[in-house]
Amino acid sequence: MRLKITHTTSYHYDAPVPYALQQLRLRPKSRGHQSVQSWKVTITGGRRQVSFEDEHANNVDLISFDPGGRDIVVQCEGVVEVKDTAGVIGRHTGFVPLWLFQRMTPLTQVGPRVRALLDSLPPAQDDLSRLHGLSAHVLSTVAYDTAQTSAELTAEQVLEAGHGVCQDHAHVFIAAARALGYPARYVSGYLMMDDRVEQTASHAWAEAHVDGLGWVGFDISNGISPDTRYVRVATGLDYLGAAPISGMRYGKGRENMRVMLRVEQQ
Repeated sequence: MRLKITHTTSYHYDAPVPYALQQLRLRPKSRGHQSVQSWKVTITGGRRQVSFEDEHANNVDLISFDPGGRDIVVQCEGVVEVKDTAGVIGRHTGFVPLWLFQRMTPLTQVGPRVRALLDSLPPAQDDLSRLHGLSAHVLSTVAYDTAQTSAELTAEQVLEAGHGVCQDHAHVFIAAARALGYPARYVSGYLMMDDRVEQTASHAWAEAHVDGLGWVGFDISNGISPDTRYVRVATGLDYLGAAPISGMRYGKGRENMRVMLRVEQQ
């Protein structure tokens, strides 16, 4: 399937911004299951300083704001062809050793609520069944709720709240999978929805490493493994390592951010 994606993030500040830097992880890579046919990132109100690959082999652009500006717009547009591999990404590659993906982070810390989730996990006959069962168990425990807007709640906080969005589901799954002994990572990307073209945010899911298969994706929020509607963009130990846009700025102006996203079949 060929997917056309247009993703625009606009920032407006009510006072001039003297200095700001942002890291963009918005350029997908061609891999075994996806082929980037075209992709363009345009910056208005700033400029690209440098482009590089981070430790997870993500494409990263470092951009600066025009000094004293009040507005900056980051627009991505491209076409990606995706094959269905039943969520299997394959063998581990990149600069980071596989064992690192078993390390807890502050957002994926295992506490009493994650351990209680695992205690109530139904038994399974093999690794893949266990991980699919874990995905379903997380969704049944944490109701999907778009009213939760923070992407930086810990797995323990999400379980305490009992509701969350795709980022929250991914963090709980990753924490639990690591506690079970599986390397696990966070994925940010795009999903073509069946009922709409216009969206207000990109998507997130998780991957776990299974002996004999390699990395396998789990979209906990939708209860499936990624198929031809999904485009992988960046991976990390958690949201902070794979966030589409992150950065810092000086100044006292309040920020107003607006996201416009279209994902459609070409």
